[in-house]
Amino acid sequence: MTTQKKMNVESFNLDHTKVKAPFVRLAGVKEGVNGDVIHKYDIRFCQPNKEHMEMPDLHSLEHMMAEFSRNHTDKIVDISPMGCQTGFYLSVINHDDYEAVLDILEKTLNDVLTATEVPACNEVQCGWAASHSLEGAQEIARKMLAKRNEWKEIFA
Repeated sequence: MTTQKKMNVESFNLDHTKVKAPFVRLAGVKEGVNGDVIHKYDIRFCQPNKEHMEMPDLHSLEHMMAEFSRNHTDKIVDISPMGCQTGFYLSVINHDDYEAVLDILEKTLNDVLTATEVPACNEVQCGWAASHSLEGAQEIARKMLAKRNEWKEIFA
């Protein structure tokens, strides 16, 4: 067995062959010099190296989660898509309640299902407005919500 060199990026130290998507896991905690604490979550929608989200679907889901999640909490710092197209990172400030994060995600994904349009899906507010799919984003949300009871199970 070869031992991988410890990397600076937390997710590079995660054995992606051992996880079982979908899941939501705490990926890191950072404390600022003034005492603010950022909790970063790995929200994995797709099984790494087996499936991925198509870009228009992921892009629309990003817009909707970024916009809708903030209707449920003022603790969101950022929601960022992973380059591998398997999930998102969610960062929250001064909020360490994992169960509440799961509830915020569930409410947000339910908002995606009832949306009639993708927020900021135009050339003024988006850098690639032609690359969106409301229906694709809703299908991803539907699949994630169908496995809500599995979100805490990170490893196979």
